[in-house]
Amino acid sequence: MRARYGVPLGIVAAGAAGLLYSAGFEARSFRLRRVTVPVLPPGMRPLRVLQVSDIHMVGGQRKKQRWLRSLAGLRPDFVINTGDNLSDPEGVPEVLDALGPLMEFPGAYVFGSNDYYGPKLRNPARYLLEKTQGRHGLNGNKPAVGAIHNPWEDLRDGFDAAGWLNLTNARGVLKIEGAEIELTGLDDPHIKRDRYARVAGGPSVSADFSMGVVHAPYLRTLDAFTADGYPLVLAGHTHGGQLCLPFYGAFVTNCDLDTDRVKGLSRHTAEGRTSYLHVSAGCGTNRYTPVRFACPPEASLLTLVGRE
Repeated sequence: MRARYGVPLGIVAAGAAGLLYSAGFEARSFRLRRVTVPVLPPGMRPLRVLQVSDIHMVGGQRKKQRWLRSLAGLRPDFVINTGDNLSDPEGVPEVLDALGPLMEFPGAYVFGSNDYYGPKLRNPARYLLEKTQGRHGLNGNKPAVGAIHNPWEDLRDGFDAAGWLNLTNARGVLKIEGAEIELTGLDDPHIKRDRYARVAGGPSVSADFSMGVVHAPYLRTLDAFTADGYPLVLAGHTHGGQLCLPFYGAFVTNCDLDTDRVKGLSRHTAEGRTSYLHVSAGCGTNRYTPVRFACPPEASLLTLVGRE
Protein backbone atom coordinates (compact mmCIF):
# COMPACT_ATOMS: atom_id res chain seq x y z
CA MET A 1 0.00 0.00 0.00
CA ARG A 2 2.83 2.42 0.79
CA ALA A 3 4.47 1.89 -2.59
CA ARG A 4 1.14 2.18 -4.30
CA TYR A 5 0.22 5.56 -2.79
CA GLY A 6 3.62 7.03 -1.98
CA VAL A 7 4.21 8.71 -5.33
CA PRO A 8 0.80 10.39 -5.64
CA LEU A 9 0.98 11.67 -2.05
CA GLY A 10 4.47 12.96 -2.71
CA ILE A 11 3.25 14.83 -5.78
CA VAL A 12 0.38 16.32 -3.79
CA ALA A 13 2.76 17.40 -1.03
CA ALA A 14 5.16 18.97 -3.52
CA GLY A 15 2.29 20.78 -5.24
CA ALA A 16 0.99 22.11 -1.93
CA ALA A 17 4.47 23.30 -0.96
CA GLY A 18 4.90 25.01 -4.32
CA LEU A 19 1.54 26.75 -4.00
CA LEU A 20 2.37 27.91 -0.48
CA TYR A 21 5.72 29.27 -1.65
CA SER A 22 4.38 30.99 -4.79
CA ALA A 23 1.42 32.61 -3.02
CA GLY A 24 2.75 33.14 0.49
CA PHE A 25 6.34 34.14 -0.24
CA GLU A 26 7.32 34.89 -3.82
CA ALA A 27 4.23 36.93 -4.72
CA ARG A 28 5.17 39.23 -1.81
CA SER A 29 8.94 39.21 -2.38
CA PHE A 30 9.27 42.59 -4.06
CA ARG A 31 12.44 43.40 -6.01
CA LEU A 32 14.00 46.31 -7.86
CA ARG A 33 15.38 45.66 -11.34
CA ARG A 34 18.23 48.03 -12.25
CA VAL A 35 18.97 48.53 -15.94
CA THR A 36 21.33 50.82 -17.84
CA VAL A 37 20.15 51.80 -21.33
CA PRO A 38 22.48 53.64 -23.78
CA VAL A 39 19.91 55.77 -25.63
CA LEU A 40 20.57 59.44 -24.84
CA PRO A 41 22.26 61.86 -27.24
CA PRO A 42 25.99 62.30 -26.60
CA GLY A 43 26.70 64.88 -23.93
CA MET A 44 23.28 64.67 -22.26
CA ARG A 45 23.37 63.94 -18.54
CA PRO A 46 22.06 60.52 -17.40
CA LEU A 47 18.38 60.22 -16.50
CA ARG A 48 16.96 57.90 -13.83
CA VAL A 49 13.50 56.59 -14.76
CA LEU A 50 11.42 54.56 -12.31
CA GLN A 51 8.91 52.25 -14.02
CA VAL A 52 6.02 50.82 -12.01
CA SER A 53 3.56 48.47 -13.63
CA ASP A 54 0.79 45.94 -13.05
CA ILE A 55 0.17 46.81 -9.42
CA HIS A 56 -3.23 45.06 -9.53
CA MET A 57 -4.13 46.52 -6.16
CA VAL A 58 -6.54 44.60 -3.94
CA GLY A 59 -7.78 46.00 -0.66
CA GLY A 60 -5.59 45.20 2.33
CA GLN A 61 -2.29 44.62 0.50
CA ARG A 62 -0.33 46.59 3.10
CA LYS A 63 3.12 45.19 2.31
CA LYS A 64 2.79 46.10 -1.35
CA GLN A 65 1.61 49.59 -0.44
CA ARG A 66 4.55 50.14 1.95
CA TRP A 67 7.00 48.90 -0.67
CA LEU A 68 5.59 51.20 -3.36
CA ARG A 69 5.82 54.18 -1.03
CA SER A 70 9.43 53.30 -0.22
CA LEU A 71 10.43 53.59 -3.90
CA ALA A 72 10.34 57.38 -3.55
CA GLY A 73 13.65 57.01 -1.71
CA LEU A 74 15.28 56.22 -5.06
CA ARG A 75 14.78 59.87 -6.07
CA PRO A 76 14.15 59.22 -9.79
CA ASP A 77 14.17 62.04 -12.32
CA PHE A 78 10.70 60.94 -13.39
CA VAL A 79 8.23 58.06 -13.04
CA ILE A 80 6.45 56.04 -15.73
CA ASN A 81 3.36 54.01 -14.79
CA THR A 82 2.59 51.43 -17.48
CA GLY A 83 -0.88 50.50 -16.26
CA ASP A 84 -3.03 47.76 -14.70
CA ASN A 85 -3.11 49.50 -11.34
CA LEU A 86 -6.34 47.84 -10.21
CA SER A 87 -7.65 44.37 -9.44
CA ASP A 88 -10.44 45.61 -7.21
CA PRO A 89 -13.09 48.26 -8.00
CA GLU A 90 -12.52 49.61 -4.47
CA GLY A 91 -8.76 49.86 -4.92
CA VAL A 92 -8.38 53.40 -6.27
CA PRO A 93 -7.79 55.13 -2.89
CA GLU A 94 -5.14 52.58 -1.94
CA VAL A 95 -3.37 52.95 -5.29
CA LEU A 96 -3.29 56.73 -4.95
CA ASP A 97 -2.10 56.47 -1.36
CA ALA A 98 0.65 53.96 -2.23
CA LEU A 99 1.85 56.05 -5.17
CA GLY A 100 1.48 59.34 -3.29
CA PRO A 101 5.20 59.81 -2.53
CA LEU A 102 6.08 58.96 -6.15
CA MET A 103 3.61 61.52 -7.43
CA GLU A 104 5.85 64.19 -5.91
CA PHE A 105 8.13 63.52 -8.89
CA PRO A 106 7.39 64.32 -12.54
CA GLY A 107 5.64 61.42 -14.20
CA ALA A 108 3.34 60.01 -16.84
CA TYR A 109 0.97 57.07 -17.23
CA VAL A 110 -0.98 54.84 -19.58
CA PHE A 111 -3.80 52.51 -18.59
CA GLY A 112 -4.18 48.77 -19.03
CA SER A 113 -7.30 46.66 -19.43
CA ASN A 114 -7.59 46.05 -15.69
CA ASP A 115 -7.79 49.77 -15.01
CA TYR A 116 -10.94 49.82 -17.12
CA TYR A 117 -12.43 46.41 -16.29
CA GLY A 118 -12.42 44.13 -13.27
CA PRO A 119 -10.76 40.70 -13.63
CA LYS A 120 -12.64 37.45 -14.07
CA LEU A 121 -11.84 34.00 -12.80
CA ARG A 122 -10.13 32.14 -15.64
CA ASN A 123 -8.59 28.75 -16.12
CA PRO A 124 -4.81 29.45 -16.42
CA ALA A 125 -4.63 26.82 -19.16
CA ARG A 126 -6.58 29.21 -21.41
CA TYR A 127 -3.49 31.39 -21.73
CA LEU A 128 -1.62 28.46 -23.26
CA LEU A 129 -4.55 27.68 -25.55
CA GLU A 130 -4.78 31.30 -26.70
CA LYS A 131 -1.05 31.32 -27.37
CA THR A 132 -1.29 28.30 -29.66
CA GLN A 133 -4.25 29.88 -31.49
CA GLY A 134 -2.73 33.38 -31.72
CA ARG A 135 -5.56 34.95 -29.74
CA HIS A 136 -4.99 37.34 -26.83
CA GLY A 137 -7.31 39.78 -25.07
CA LEU A 138 -9.76 41.17 -27.62
CA ASN A 139 -7.26 40.49 -30.40
CA GLY A 140 -9.03 37.59 -32.07
CA ASN A 141 -11.35 36.80 -29.16
CA LYS A 142 -15.03 37.63 -28.84
CA PRO A 143 -15.94 40.92 -27.10
CA ALA A 144 -16.18 40.68 -23.33
CA VAL A 145 -19.69 40.26 -21.93
CA GLY A 146 -20.79 41.32 -18.46
CA ALA A 147 -17.45 42.91 -17.58
CA ILE A 148 -17.12 44.80 -14.29
CA HIS A 149 -16.34 48.46 -14.94
CA ASN A 150 -13.65 49.90 -12.69
CA PRO A 151 -13.72 53.59 -11.62
CA TRP A 152 -10.78 54.45 -13.86
CA GLU A 153 -11.90 58.08 -14.07
CA ASP A 154 -11.09 58.50 -10.36
CA LEU A 155 -7.65 57.03 -10.94
CA ARG A 156 -7.10 59.35 -13.90
CA ASP A 157 -8.21 62.38 -11.90
CA GLY A 158 -5.81 61.50 -9.09
CA PHE A 159 -2.86 61.15 -11.43
CA ASP A 160 -3.78 64.32 -13.30
CA ALA A 161 -4.12 66.29 -10.08
CA ALA A 162 -0.56 65.29 -9.19
CA GLY A 163 0.65 66.63 -12.53
CA TRP A 164 1.38 63.32 -14.19
CA LEU A 165 0.95 63.32 -17.97
CA ASN A 166 -1.92 61.31 -19.41
CA LEU A 167 -0.45 59.47 -22.41
CA THR A 168 -3.70 57.86 -23.58
CA ASN A 169 -3.06 57.92 -27.34
CA ALA A 170 -1.31 61.21 -26.69
CA ARG A 171 2.02 62.98 -26.50
CA GLY A 172 3.42 64.95 -23.60
CA VAL A 173 6.62 66.69 -22.55
CA LEU A 174 8.46 66.65 -19.23
CA LYS A 175 11.13 69.25 -18.53
CA ILE A 176 13.88 67.81 -16.38
CA GLU A 177 16.55 70.32 -15.36
CA GLY A 178 16.26 72.14 -18.66
CA ALA A 179 16.05 68.99 -20.79
CA GLU A 180 12.89 68.39 -22.82
CA ILE A 181 11.77 64.76 -22.56
CA GLU A 182 9.03 63.84 -25.04
CA LEU A 183 6.75 60.92 -24.16
CA THR A 184 4.44 59.30 -26.69
CA GLY A 185 1.87 56.88 -25.34
CA LEU A 186 -0.87 54.50 -26.44
CA ASP A 187 -3.99 53.15 -24.80
CA ASP A 188 -4.01 49.40 -24.19
CA PRO A 189 -3.58 47.25 -27.33
CA HIS A 190 -4.77 44.19 -25.38
CA ILE A 191 -8.32 45.50 -25.66
CA LYS A 192 -7.78 47.26 -28.99
CA ARG A 193 -7.81 50.80 -27.59
CA ASP A 194 -4.50 51.78 -29.21
CA ARG A 195 -4.74 54.49 -31.89
CA TYR A 196 -1.23 54.99 -33.21
CA ALA A 197 -2.40 57.21 -36.05
CA ARG A 198 -3.15 59.93 -33.50
CA VAL A 199 0.49 60.11 -32.38
CA ALA A 200 2.34 58.96 -35.50
CA GLY A 201 5.21 60.91 -36.97
CA GLY A 202 8.11 60.06 -34.71
CA PRO A 203 10.07 62.13 -32.21
CA SER A 204 9.85 65.91 -32.35
CA VAL A 205 13.00 67.62 -33.55
CA SER A 206 12.74 70.05 -30.63
CA ALA A 207 12.90 67.32 -27.96
CA ASP A 208 16.19 66.40 -26.31
CA PHE A 209 15.01 62.80 -25.97
CA SER A 210 11.86 60.88 -26.92
CA MET A 211 10.47 57.51 -25.88
CA GLY A 212 7.33 55.40 -26.34
CA VAL A 213 5.06 54.11 -23.57
CA VAL A 214 2.40 51.37 -23.81
CA HIS A 215 0.85 48.84 -21.46
CA ALA A 216 0.82 45.64 -23.53
CA PRO A 217 3.84 45.11 -25.84
CA TYR A 218 1.96 43.88 -28.92
CA LEU A 219 4.17 43.65 -31.98
CA ARG A 220 2.09 46.13 -33.98
CA THR A 221 2.79 48.85 -31.43
CA LEU A 222 6.47 47.98 -31.09
CA ASP A 223 6.82 47.99 -34.87
CA ALA A 224 5.17 51.41 -35.09
CA PHE A 225 7.30 53.01 -32.37
CA THR A 226 10.49 51.50 -33.77
CA ALA A 227 9.79 52.38 -37.41
CA ASP A 228 9.06 55.97 -36.31
CA GLY A 229 12.49 56.22 -34.70
CA TYR A 230 11.84 56.04 -30.94
CA PRO A 231 15.03 54.73 -29.30
CA LEU A 232 13.25 53.28 -26.25
CA VAL A 233 9.82 51.78 -25.52
CA LEU A 234 8.53 50.90 -22.03
CA ALA A 235 5.77 48.33 -21.48
CA GLY A 236 4.31 46.01 -18.86
CA HIS A 237 1.36 43.58 -18.99
CA THR A 238 3.23 40.26 -19.23
CA HIS A 239 3.86 39.75 -15.49
CA GLY A 240 7.14 38.27 -16.68
CA GLY A 241 5.20 35.10 -17.41
CA GLN A 242 4.11 34.96 -13.73
CA LEU A 243 4.44 31.18 -13.49
CA CYS A 244 7.85 30.27 -14.91
CA LEU A 245 9.98 27.17 -14.96
CA PRO A 246 13.50 27.53 -13.50
CA PHE A 247 16.20 27.28 -16.19
CA TYR A 248 13.50 27.49 -18.86
CA GLY A 249 11.59 30.72 -18.30
CA ALA A 250 8.09 31.84 -19.20
CA PHE A 251 5.46 29.79 -20.99
CA VAL A 252 3.28 32.72 -22.10
CA THR A 253 3.39 36.50 -22.46
CA ASN A 254 -0.40 37.09 -22.80
CA CYS A 255 0.26 38.91 -26.08
CA ASP A 256 2.09 38.17 -29.32
CA LEU A 257 5.52 39.07 -27.94
CA ASP A 258 7.91 36.11 -27.81
CA THR A 259 8.76 34.63 -24.41
CA ASP A 260 12.47 35.46 -24.77
CA ARG A 261 11.52 39.11 -24.22
CA VAL A 262 8.86 38.58 -21.57
CA LYS A 263 10.68 40.86 -19.10
CA GLY A 264 13.74 43.07 -18.87
CA LEU A 265 15.71 44.83 -21.58
CA SER A 266 15.86 43.63 -25.18
CA ARG A 267 15.91 45.03 -28.71
CA HIS A 268 13.20 45.33 -31.32
CA THR A 269 13.74 45.82 -35.05
CA ALA A 270 11.26 47.09 -37.64
CA GLU A 271 11.75 48.58 -41.11
CA GLY A 272 15.51 48.65 -40.73
CA ARG A 273 15.50 50.47 -37.40
CA THR A 274 16.19 49.14 -33.92
CA SER A 275 14.85 50.29 -30.55
CA TYR A 276 15.40 49.17 -27.00
CA LEU A 277 12.39 47.58 -25.34
CA HIS A 278 11.99 47.31 -21.59
CA VAL A 279 9.18 45.12 -20.27
CA SER A 280 8.41 45.23 -16.55
CA ALA A 281 7.35 41.98 -14.88
CA GLY A 282 5.12 44.13 -12.66
CA CYS A 283 4.52 43.94 -8.94
CA GLY A 284 1.06 42.37 -8.71
CA THR A 285 -1.19 39.61 -9.97
CA ASN A 286 -4.81 39.11 -10.93
CA ARG A 287 -6.76 38.79 -7.67
CA TYR A 288 -7.95 35.32 -8.71
CA THR A 289 -4.44 33.98 -9.35
CA PRO A 290 -2.33 35.55 -6.56
CA VAL A 291 0.73 33.41 -7.25
CA ARG A 292 4.16 33.84 -8.80
CA PHE A 293 6.83 31.23 -9.37
CA ALA A 294 10.41 31.88 -10.50
CA CYS A 295 9.24 35.41 -11.36
CA PRO A 296 9.23 37.74 -8.33
CA PRO A 297 7.27 41.02 -8.41
CA GLU A 298 9.31 44.05 -9.36
CA ALA A 299 9.67 47.69 -10.22
CA SER A 300 12.47 48.91 -12.51
CA LEU A 301 14.98 51.72 -12.21
CA LEU A 302 16.34 52.52 -15.66
CA THR A 303 19.43 54.69 -15.93
CA LEU A 304 19.47 56.25 -19.39
CA VAL A 305 22.98 57.14 -20.55
CA GLY A 306 24.61 58.38 -23.73
CA ARG A 307 24.52 56.21 -26.84
CA GLU A 308 27.54 54.06 -27.51
